[in-house]
Amino acid sequence: MLDLILRHATLPDGRRGMDLGIEAGRIAALQPQLAAQAAHEIDCAGQLVTPPFVDAHFHMDSTLSDGLPRVNRSGTLLEGIALWGELKPQLTQDALVARALAYCDWAVARGLLAIRSHVDVCDDRLLAVEALLQVREQVRPYLDLQLVAFPQDGVLRRPNALRNLQRALDLGVDVVGGIPHFERTMAEGAESVKLLCELAAARGLPVDMHCDESDDPLSRHIETLAFHTQRLGLQGRVTGSHLTSMHSMDNYYVSKLLPLLAESGVAAIANPLINITLQGRHDTYPKRRGMTRVPELLAAGVPVAFGQDCVMDPWYALGSGDMLEVAHMGLHVAQMTGQEAMRHCFEAVTTTPARILGLQGYGLDVGCRADLVLLQAGDVVEALRLRATRLLVLRAGQIIANTPAQTATLHLPGRPAAVDCRKV
Repeated sequence: MLDLILRHATLPDGRRGMDLGIEAGRIAALQPQLAAQAAHEIDCAGQLVTPPFVDAHFHMDSTLSDGLPRVNRSGTLLEGIALWGELKPQLTQDALVARALAYCDWAVARGLLAIRSHVDVCDDRLLAVEALLQVREQVRPYLDLQLVAFPQDGVLRRPNALRNLQRALDLGVDVVGGIPHFERTMAEGAESVKLLCELAAARGLPVDMHCDESDDPLSRHIETLAFHTQRLGLQGRVTGSHLTSMHSMDNYYVSKLLPLLAESGVAAIANPLINITLQGRHDTYPKRRGMTRVPELLAAGVPVAFGQDCVMDPWYALGSGDMLEVAHMGLHVAQMTGQEAMRHCFEAVTTTPARILGLQGYGLDVGCRADLVLLQAGDVVEALRLRATRLLVLRAGQIIANTPAQTATLHLPGRPAAVDCRKV
């Protein structure tokens, strides 16, 4: 007798009519027409069951702070950074915790059960660090929250930033962050990459750097990051986030850079909603999209995930924690509308970031933790097209969120009373 069986499910790889048996919080069986019985059964009616969504790049310390202390009138990256500098002295731990918990509620409702959040360490009080460490423990039963020590104002540029970063790691922050393109010079940016990678190697920690978030084609800190990854034996533990300068780089240089990244084992994270919004602001027309070269990175064998980055904060007044919205924008900006390419975009918000974050027990294999999402869609392409409703969200086999199926009631002469917008 199993605890739960999900029957007649479609899986992301295209298998249909699959039954998932769940026992003690894990997937105990996965096959068509499972003969076993369970205390509870759910008929998925051919709809898509997937592992939960994973956000590989977010800023939870600033989320839901839009309008504080004022609105970003220009909508630009630099005004957002200035706004965050104005807001930091006004932050309180209670407010940071309340906003972060509210966002985690949004995340769970949308089937987002794992988040890597950068947390600013340039405030000597480390209020945001302490707040998110508290949140990490509070949400642990239902959401995996991984924290990156992020020197927002530059680890060399800002007094005490390095000391604060080390203090944050001592408190239990999981990952070493950086922002080399924001240091005063290219040379100091390169030095910051070396210093931070060596720190991570000494502590046995992963690295995730904001890297080359710029339209400047000569911002090439990702090359330095790849070099030190190999030099220090950090392969598989290092991530370069944003990489927007690659959008503007010379093609010959990129032809050299891509195999270097693949050899070094560095992963890449694009943030489609924010990259398309903040980059290219100095352009007239033609205007650059700004997002990194996702198809080319994938073709070279570099793992690529998509991140939400911001939701209702000084940099971005929109967003909802919906990773299908992120993937939907990503496939449009990268022109990844082929069938296989769209499946890669779905993987960029599920299995690929799960590997980058090193999530244990993630997936749909027998023995994996029964963290699952039932979507109102027949396959991954339909899920992307519709930003499908999350009918059920399960954590360790327990339902933690549900949303009614979306249908429209019509009042039209000679037409059906209800319409399913998924089907022709």
